[in-house]
Amino acid sequence: MKILLLDNIRSILNVGALFRTCDGAGFGKIVLTGFTPTPPRKEISKTAIGAENFVVWEYYKNPLEYIRSLKEQGYKIFVLEQTPGSIDFHAIASMDHEDICLILGNEIEGVQKELIDIADHCIEIPMLGQKQSLNVATAGGICMYQFL
Repeated sequence: MKILLLDNIRSILNVGALFRTCDGAGFGKIVLTGFTPTPPRKEISKTAIGAENFVVWEYYKNPLEYIRSLKEQGYKIFVLEQTPGSIDFHAIASMDHEDICLILGNEIEGVQKELIDIADHCIEIPMLGQKQSLNVATAGGICMYQFL
């Protein structure tokens, strides 16, 4: 199963958009952690357009235990984050895509260091302009579809 984990996402609209993209990209579950907003919320429904009603979701205050459990089950953990060791997201096309968890982080702070440290791979999207990041929902969508 493909799982998306949201680590302290602050924008309710981004959460809704990611529910919708999970459905479209075939991700079986979305895990909301920290202060990430959870359904039911009209703002989530606004961009999810109902996907929050049939995409399986769970909430955990702290994502570390959940990620450790996934690793014990054989999941590969991918973090979308710019780090010195990040690989181009195109490289995931040649990797096993069956049991994976993709972690997206806070729009300002990024993914928690503890999650980066436990991940199997850090991936990044090449940025060609002046800005060094994309909106989290946009970046998440690009990466989720790359796992197809």
